[in-house]
Amino acid sequence: MASKGTGMSFSRKSYRLTSDAEKSRVTGIVQEKLLSDYLYRIFSPPDRGPAAATSRKPLNFHNLPEHVDQLLQVDSEDNESQGQVEGRLGPSTVVLDHTGGFEGLLLVDDDLLGVIGHSNFGTIRSTTCVYKGKWVYEVLISSQGLMQIGWCTINCRFNQEEGVGDTHNSYAYDGNRVRKWNVTTTNYGKAWAAGDIVSCLIDLDDGTLSFCLNGVSLGTAFENLSRGLGMAYFPAISLSFKESVAFNFGSRPLRYPVAGFRPLQDPPFADLVRAQRLLGCFQAVLSVELDPVEGRLVETESSEWQLQGQPTVLLTLAHIFHHFAPLLRKVYLVEAVLMSFLLGVVEKGTPEQAQSVVHQILDLLWLFMEDYEVQDCLKQLMMSLLRLYRFSPIVPDLGLQIHYLRLTMSILRHQKSRKFLLSNVLFDMLRSVVFFYIKSPLRVEEAGLKELIPTTWWPHRSSRESRDGKEAREETTEERQRRRAYERGCQRLKKRIEVVEELQVQILKLLLDNKDDNGGEASRYIFLTKFRKFLQENASGRGNTPVLCPPEYMVCFLHRLVSALRFYWDEYKASNPRASFSEEAYIPPQIFYNGKVDYFDLQRLGGLLSHLRKTLKDDLASKANIVIDPLELQAATMDDLDEDEEPAPSAAQVWQEGQRPMQALAIGGALPLPRPGWLSSPTLGRANRFLSTAAVSLMTPRRLLSTMEKVKVRSLNVEQRTREDIEGSHWNEGLLLGRPPEEPEQPLTENSLLEVLDGTVMMYNLSVHQQLGKMVGVSDDVNEYAMALRDTEDKLRRCPKRRKDILAELTKSQKVFSEKLDHLSRRLAWVHATVYSQEKMLDIYWLLRVCLRTIEHGDRTGSLFAFMPEFYLSVAINSYSALKNYFGPVHSMEELPGYEETLTRLAAILAKHFADPRIVGTDIRDSLMQALASYVCYPHSLRAVERIPEEQRIAMVRNLLAPYEQRPWAQTNWILVRLWRGCGFGYRYTRLPHLLKTKPEDANLPSLQKPCPSTLLQQHMADLLRQGSDVAPSFLNSVLNQLNWAFSEFIGMIQEIQQAAERLERNFVDSRQLKVCATCFDLSVSLLRVLEMTITLVPEIFLDWSRPTSEMLLRRLAQLLNQVLNRVTAERNLFDRVVTLRLPGLESVDHYPILVAVTGILVRLLVHGPTSETEQATSVLLADPCFQLRSICYLLGQPEPLAPGTTLPAPDRKRFSLQSYTDYISAEELAQVEQMLAHLTAASAQAAAASLPTNEEDLCPICYAHPISAVFQPCGHKSCKACINQHLMNNKDCFFCKATIVSVEDWDKAANTSAMSSAA
Repeated sequence: MASKGTGMSFSRKSYRLTSDAEKSRVTGIVQEKLLSDYLYRIFSPPDRGPAAATSRKPLNFHNLPEHVDQLLQVDSEDNESQGQVEGRLGPSTVVLDHTGGFEGLLLVDDDLLGVIGHSNFGTIRSTTCVYKGKWVYEVLISSQGLMQIGWCTINCRFNQEEGVGDTHNSYAYDGNRVRKWNVTTTNYGKAWAAGDIVSCLIDLDDGTLSFCLNGVSLGTAFENLSRGLGMAYFPAISLSFKESVAFNFGSRPLRYPVAGFRPLQDPPFADLVRAQRLLGCFQAVLSVELDPVEGRLVETESSEWQLQGQPTVLLTLAHIFHHFAPLLRKVYLVEAVLMSFLLGVVEKGTPEQAQSVVHQILDLLWLFMEDYEVQDCLKQLMMSLLRLYRFSPIVPDLGLQIHYLRLTMSILRHQKSRKFLLSNVLFDMLRSVVFFYIKSPLRVEEAGLKELIPTTWWPHRSSRESRDGKEAREETTEERQRRRAYERGCQRLKKRIEVVEELQVQILKLLLDNKDDNGGEASRYIFLTKFRKFLQENASGRGNTPVLCPPEYMVCFLHRLVSALRFYWDEYKASNPRASFSEEAYIPPQIFYNGKVDYFDLQRLGGLLSHLRKTLKDDLASKANIVIDPLELQAATMDDLDEDEEPAPSAAQVWQEGQRPMQALAIGGALPLPRPGWLSSPTLGRANRFLSTAAVSLMTPRRLLSTMEKVKVRSLNVEQRTREDIEGSHWNEGLLLGRPPEEPEQPLTENSLLEVLDGTVMMYNLSVHQQLGKMVGVSDDVNEYAMALRDTEDKLRRCPKRRKDILAELTKSQKVFSEKLDHLSRRLAWVHATVYSQEKMLDIYWLLRVCLRTIEHGDRTGSLFAFMPEFYLSVAINSYSALKNYFGPVHSMEELPGYEETLTRLAAILAKHFADPRIVGTDIRDSLMQALASYVCYPHSLRAVERIPEEQRIAMVRNLLAPYEQRPWAQTNWILVRLWRGCGFGYRYTRLPHLLKTKPEDANLPSLQKPCPSTLLQQHMADLLRQGSDVAPSFLNSVLNQLNWAFSEFIGMIQEIQQAAERLERNFVDSRQLKVCATCFDLSVSLLRVLEMTITLVPEIFLDWSRPTSEMLLRRLAQLLNQVLNRVTAERNLFDRVVTLRLPGLESVDHYPILVAVTGILVRLLVHGPTSETEQATSVLLADPCFQLRSICYLLGQPEPLAPGTTLPAPDRKRFSLQSYTDYISAEELAQVEQMLAHLTAASAQAAAASLPTNEEDLCPICYAHPISAVFQPCGHKSCKACINQHLMNNKDCFFCKATIVSVEDWDKAANTSAMSSAA
């Protein structure tokens, strides 16, 4: 094969070792003496310098092989036997015993060195044991959970509860609980963290056992070990579910070797010596140049060495690599020799010099080694680099991480190596996202944060308190100085982290390079294929955590990808003026329906893709000029139906189709189990063995990925696409095929960047948002400890000095809280720098704006909007939530550029699409509704809703006023309530009065925000209810129906709760039942508030009886209000008893919220408005048979109606009274209640005096509460108007005979009687 050198191309075959005649001819190129000096300079033994020129034999290419063989000859003491060694029994290659030395369920990596717990407490041991001598092995801790690591004998028996250290002759160290175990347990060592290395040492000469953590001895753990005949100790581990480690028995160089102790697996001593000597020869070639003119050797710097095509140098290198190439395929030698050499190059020189040397070395590797040899070498090199980067400790200057990243970048700058690694290693084996992660130090001291941030600070009030402004106080001088010193320390930390982040971005820029297409496909298109498969694996594995890329890795990967993506986007804009800037980026809608980008099985807004392509094929043809092949549609349909019956391809087929080798199983069964947790295992191998001592059923995946798999909805498999398929050409638009007329013709940017952007948005939806919310916990911990410290300091100030015992305890608590806050504040600085910095906030904000523009452009396509994946709306909603809730109080969303405009655009999207018929998914519709409900709770976002165009606001309110039946109505009702909160009777509270003394779980909840009513949206609601003849009756009838249901459910549930509480035997009420009960109560209150708003804004709907439905609505309302009052206000009733219990989960259930809501409705009906309307309302209320004046008196704390002329007494604290809530109810509102009570008292007395006994035959046969007032035609049956009007809203059949009712006429008994008499 031909490989590329510097300036010219060389064939490897030309520089194979040639015949003697050829050799002698070649040596004539330079003088024989100069050649001999050169070869002796290159191939001199390491332990002595070059021999004197007079005493040595001339060296040339004829006798060079013999000289090299002699040079590489290893002394017998170095070349020890690789077989049995005294004191050790078992195979020379030590691995985990996956055939019989395990207990429980375990996942073992393909190299049999990494293990993941898959059961309660699985145990596994190695294949080799020791009985004499001093031995050591290392364990890399990948997760810091419950594990016991140590030694055991073959006679130890373990189970799911007892592991290593829980039986005789087994010994273990547990860094999770900081204890040592041997049947009994005592404190030992210190806590470990992910990334730590535990060295397990056993001295069978002295009978002791000890452990080291990161090279630091923890002391002797056990003494007097049992020794003698039959006593041999195996390395062993027991670990709980999802915990993972990797063993190093000596297959790789030990990270922390211990003098006098030998690894269980002997290193390849002879090969190691040979490799080191050959490396010395290779280094000599790079540091010496031949000067044929002067006839001398010239010393030079490695960074300045160039391969000039000199035959002498080429033949010399050919001899070196003839021996060196086979050695560079071995893991141990790559890590111990090549890795160390390359890291030394990076550490010594400048980045430019290091890059030059590494580039030359890689050129030589590809030139003088076979392809498979170079590929194996690079694969092992990158695996070692990744392992070192991932698990190296955090040092103050992040120097280790920087060196590893610089070496990685130098390797990836080599074009041929980059393409190989990208195609075969970075995503397929190593998961290159690890290189873009900056892990958080779990030990602040070891990370040097104390030196970087010597002064700690934390807020002396929470952000929520300062937002309310109630307890705000001036910052003292000392606090200001501490805060500024802390901020300076944070800036120092941030600058160091930015160095690492910049290197990571540079690596991604290399992977996204699309100008290196000479000699094959450009890197960017290889990256696109791998990136899409990476997203597919994580999307299909959602809900099954072990399969996913850890979300903390995803967060860092996303930010680096955004930086690299925007760089290339704006670079393209600089050379193409018609393109757009990255600030204007969005995804064109045709990408969602033309099948060029694979969205796997992700849900679309309109449902399944196969369904959409069938139902919208005419729209695709007319709007996008895309014709769907009927055969393809039929095939897709049949494929969906037969999916479960489709056989999985065999392992051989998958391998032949270009897939990676499948996993092997440790127990019977030919089909593999997909590996859970590609990153959980430190060895980072792709394949596993699944170990089980139980009879387990191994299920294969429903459908194995295959390049030959029939694709249902895309025209090309992602692996089969070419550059033209993505970027397009003069006759092909690539990814932009099928442009709708609404889209501009000029390109936004390169199509490949559009696909990267689309994948970035998908990645945020997969796990980034959840991780952003999780990391807020550090800030919450700081607030909680700060509050505890303040409370402790207050107690110290108040504590009497004579109580020295209490003072001592308080002082101890103060010290503990201060130390914890010091630790947390430094850790918070790290989190803010890596996750919540201003730059990270701008990345999320950019993604939000990308999603908004994408949704707006997609919306313009009409019905084709249904093809958009749901995650675009989800990301728009979630990214706004993250910006608002997660990045404060350090950074405020209000400071972002274009904040008001973005808020308004998001408001328009929520207002339009929460009831969009094109969106069919229940989950996404609920998310839109919840987002809109949250949006109207905050003043800034509510003002944004008010700023959207008027027609959109009216359409939104119209959708909110649609009947509640057969749709999710609870969130709709909450939205209407929040538009009203702050305007209703006694409805200006943030928290209920009886809950003020309790601390809310989350004060940032939308329901706990200050009231911010919208008079503009209230006016739209009033106009719609007035104008539409059917809007008001249907809406209010549905509200009344739901109120009847919610309150009835609530009463039924509290009856069950009360009965359970009164039982003599101890029992517990289900927390879910309590939650549902509280929800029904809250719904009842919110429905009453909506009715209050409706009556206040449009009273004529109930009180203008010229409307056909007004009287019926008013009677129904009065009936429900009386039911609520009677249930809540009865003396010593069920409601009172349940409220008194104060059960957890029923905190919101109280008299105040529901009674003030009812009172607001009654006051509006009976006090406000003209006399005629109040009289109508009064007559309807009093006519209801459930009306009790005592319930109205209860509102003011009176058990019975007052005598005429008496004044209200002072409220009784033991009795509910609105007079007790003067902070919530104004004097004017109390006066209105008193006026209402006086009015109802007088009207009730007057009605009682004027009422005449009614014949039972004249009462409505349906409700027996009102006189007959209507007759049905044509059947002639009778009832009251209220009953028949309510019945006719849902049914047209007669109550009695089921005949269809044509009309309803008024009926008056007296008039009809006289008419009949006249006729007679």
